[in-house]
Amino acid sequence: MPHLDSPITYRCGLTLPNRIAMAPLTNTQSNADGTLHDDELRWMVRRARGGWGLVSTCAAFISEEGHAWNGQLGVATDAHLPGLTRLATALTDAGTIPIVQLHHGGAKADEAPMKLSTVDGDNQRGATEEDIRRVIADFVAAALRSERAGFAGVEIHGANGYILTQFLAPDDNPRTDGYGGDLAGRARFVRETLRAVRAAVSPGFAVGVRLSPVDAWARRGLLLEDGVQVAAWMGEDGADFVHLSLGDAKGPPPHEAGGPVVTTAVRQALASEVALHACGGITTRADADAVLAAGADVAVLGRMSIAHPDWPRESAAAGFAPLPMPWDAGHLRSVEVGPDFLAYISKFPGFVAGGAAARG
Repeated sequence: MPHLDSPITYRCGLTLPNRIAMAPLTNTQSNADGTLHDDELRWMVRRARGGWGLVSTCAAFISEEGHAWNGQLGVATDAHLPGLTRLATALTDAGTIPIVQLHHGGAKADEAPMKLSTVDGDNQRGATEEDIRRVIADFVAAALRSERAGFAGVEIHGANGYILTQFLAPDDNPRTDGYGGDLAGRARFVRETLRAVRAAVSPGFAVGVRLSPVDAWARRGLLLEDGVQVAAWMGEDGADFVHLSLGDAKGPPPHEAGGPVVTTAVRQALASEVALHACGGITTRADADAVLAAGADVAVLGRMSIAHPDWPRESAAAGFAPLPMPWDAGHLRSVEVGPDFLAYISKFPGFVAGGAAARG
């Protein structure tokens, strides 16, 4: 089993200094038009200085059509490029490997006037093949823009119920054309997206995909057998890494009794040269070590990066114990959680002491 603090080199040649990554976290700190805000810059740079081998932006919208929430970072037009360049430079200078998570909200694009979906519905328009080609072109343009800005790679967001998952999930995709039906049809959109992005960017620029290999929360028909196959296809189509979005990266599918550890099952099917990232339920070094023991190459942490920006270093100390939730608002402000992000997480029960009252 590799050590958390050991480097890893993707097959594109990019090397991470360690195997600890900060997850792409919605933080609602961008300007309304998707340009970078100073609060978001400070939030991310503070974590980059904490020893994370890889730091990802939040899910960044690739087009206004895919814009999912207010305060979301954009990578949709060249108007976003100055802020993206500033962010990439600052993160690199802080000592981490920075990537952009490329995102289209699909039916969950709340900021879009008409939501693009698998089929027609209330306030939703079923995507035509022309729409799909346009979205793929938007992913490509956003990836090229990310490379121009100085990021080291991109992660295509194919998880958590957004547009690519909507096509993958049987319960969300009743289509009968070439982008529906069996698993090969449902996976066609994400496969074509990955291939197009990989072909467009430089050989040394990392391209990964985040997947929901099973139903971790809402039941949408995502089964482990299918998730394993899709992950394997991602490796065949040129992914440098596959990132599993899970509730527990050390455990079995929550809705499939008797199933194997998800991370292990995917690792066994994935080509050895493709790195496997896994996120879910990691709070301590022991948790991260267990995820690597299950087959992951990189442990990805989300919540811990909020209250513990120095987690990669402080978690190695004997007796380390993460701060219990709910977290003190004053502590969060001291580690560069800006007012908009604090207000956002205060909406979730158990995150911030005092909840909404702590926002000020």
